[in-house]
Amino acid sequence: MSPASDRVRARAFTSPTLVLLAYDWPAGKDHPDFLGFAIRRSPGHGKSGAPDYLWNKIGFSAPKKNDPPKPSDRNPIQRFLWWDSGIDAADRGKTFTFTVVPVLGSGPGDLTLRHASEAAIAVTIPREVEKGIGTYFNRAVVSSQSFAGKFGKKPAGQKLRAAMDWLANGMQNAIPGFLDGAKDVEAAIYHLTDKRWVVPAFQKFESAGSHGDLVYHWKSSDPASEAAANILRTAAFPCRRRTKANIMHDKFIVRRKAGKPEAVLAGSANFTPEAITAQANVLHTFASPDLAALYAKRQELLRSDPTLQSIAPSGKWSPPISIGGAKVRVFFSPETGRTSIDAVVRAVGKAKSSVIFCLFSPTDGPLLDALLAAGDRGKIMYGLLNSIATPKAAKKTEDPTKAAAGATAATQVQVTLYNRSRKDKKVLAYNYFRPASTPAGFLPEFSTIDTGAWSTNPPPKATPGKKGSLPPAVHIHHKFLVIDADTPAPTIYTGSANMSNNSLHNNDENLLEITKSPALAGAYYAEFIRLYEHYRARALWNIAHPAGPGKTAVGPKTPPAAFVLKTSREAWAKKAYTPGTPEYLSRTRLA
Repeated sequence: MSPASDRVRARAFTSPTLVLLAYDWPAGKDHPDFLGFAIRRSPGHGKSGAPDYLWNKIGFSAPKKNDPPKPSDRNPIQRFLWWDSGIDAADRGKTFTFTVVPVLGSGPGDLTLRHASEAAIAVTIPREVEKGIGTYFNRAVVSSQSFAGKFGKKPAGQKLRAAMDWLANGMQNAIPGFLDGAKDVEAAIYHLTDKRWVVPAFQKFESAGSHGDLVYHWKSSDPASEAAANILRTAAFPCRRRTKANIMHDKFIVRRKAGKPEAVLAGSANFTPEAITAQANVLHTFASPDLAALYAKRQELLRSDPTLQSIAPSGKWSPPISIGGAKVRVFFSPETGRTSIDAVVRAVGKAKSSVIFCLFSPTDGPLLDALLAAGDRGKIMYGLLNSIATPKAAKKTEDPTKAAAGATAATQVQVTLYNRSRKDKKVLAYNYFRPASTPAGFLPEFSTIDTGAWSTNPPPKATPGKKGSLPPAVHIHHKFLVIDADTPAPTIYTGSANMSNNSLHNNDENLLEITKSPALAGAYYAEFIRLYEHYRARALWNIAHPAGPGKTAVGPKTPPAAFVLKTSREAWAKKAYTPGTPEYLSRTRLA
C-alpha cells in the first residue's frame, strides 16, 4: 500500500439528484505523465449493477455527433471536480462507492491506472426531504448534451411532456405533494400560470372541501396570474390582488393543520411551467410550525394590500428557528434601510474558505464588491450572474417577465461567470450556441422547449419571418449564495430576493438565512457546480468561435483546446500545482 502522501484524497457533496466529487492527488506534482483521473462507481449505472467508470465529456480527439460515452479509465478526467448526474429517484437513500484513481501515460495508447494510490469513498444519496427540510432543484439545461441526446430539437407531444419532467427533476412534484391532503393553506404567489401541475393541484385541494387564501401580484401591465385566480377563486378560496408593491415577488404556501401553521413551501421558482422546467430554480419545504407561522402572518398582512410605507418599518430578521439540526431565520421585505442585505454582506466578509453565488439580476454594489473581494482575499470564489436588458429601453428592469415581454432582437440576455477571481470573468450571451457553430452533441440555446400549451397565459406566437420576435428565455433564475460550503459551518442565503434596491425597498420578498446544515450547503454546492460547469464549457467554446468579422480562430466546428484532452500534466494542471494560484487553492482545499 502506498504511503498517505501518495494517496488520493476525496470527498463528496450530494443533492437528491447528483453527486459532486472533489479530489486531489498531492503526489501528482512528482509525475509529469499524470494525465488525470478515472472514477469507478459501484453499483454501476447499468441494470446489472456491475461497477463501471464515470464518463468524460471530452476525449483525446475532437467530439463528434452521436459520440458514445467516454469512460474515464480510457479518457481520464482532467479536473479536480466531477459529478455523477446518473442518479435516479429510486437511488435516493442508497449508498454508492466511488473510487478515484490517478491515470499516468502519454496519450490514448499509453494509459496506466495507478491503483496503489486510489481512494474509495462511500456516498449515501440524500432523500428530497431530510430532517424536516425538502430540497428541489430543477435541471434547466436545455442546451446540454443530455437533453439533446434524450429529446432532440423542439420535442413535441409525449416527448415534450417527458422533456418537461426531466428538466423539472422532481420539482414538479413539490407543490402537488405539499398540497396533497391539506385542509387549509395560505399562499402569496408572484406568477401562477402552470396548468399541468400547479393549478390542477390547487383544484384538487379545493374539490376536497378544503379552505385557503391566495394573494397574487397584479398590475394592469402584468395580469399574468389573473387567469389562474379566476379558475381557482371560490368563497372558500378567495384570491386577492396585491397592487401596492412594485412586484409582490413572494412564492410561498403555508399549510395548516387543525387550524395552526405546520409547514411552509418557499423558494425562487415562480409557479409557471417555464420556471419549473427551463429556468434554473430551487424550492424548499420546511416542516416547522414556528417558521410557517411567520410566513402565515406575512400572508395575512398582504391580504389587505397595504402600502409599502406602512409595512417597511417593521422589516427585521426573525429569531433563529431550529429545523432538524439547521438554524433558519427569515426577513420579509420591504424595509426602510439595509438591515437584510447588510447581514449578507457582513457574512460574506467573514468567509473563512469559500463563497459561491448564483443570482438573477443583482444590483447591490456593496454585496457584489464583497463577493468579488472574497476571491481577492484568497478564498475559493465561483459565481454566476444572470441579467436581461434591452439596450435602448427607457430604463433597465429587474423583472424578467417584464423584460422578456418587451424583448426585441436587440435584447441582451447573458450570464457572467466568475472563475475563482474577479479577473477571470467571462460574459456569455444566450444567443450562443449559434446553429452554425454548435459543438457536437449540444443544441443552440434558443432550440428550447415550448411550454406555452401548459400555461394559463400562452405566450404570443413568433411573427413569421421576423427573426428574434420571441422573447428570450431566462435560464438562471436562482437567488442564492453559500458561504463556506466546504466547511462544517456554512451559511446559505436563499429565497425570492434578487439582492437589488427593488427587492430591498419596493417589493414584497422573503430572504432566508440557513446555518448549521453542512448537508444542505453541500446540496447547493453540488447543484451550483453542475450549472457552472455547463455554462463555463459553453463560454470557452464561444470565446474560441467569435461572431462577426474575422470571426473564427479555430473554425466553426473545430473544438477549442478546452474540448480535447491534454497529453502531459503541465498542459492541464500546471496552475493547480503552482502555489499561490486560485487553481492551487481549489485543488488543495476542496478535497
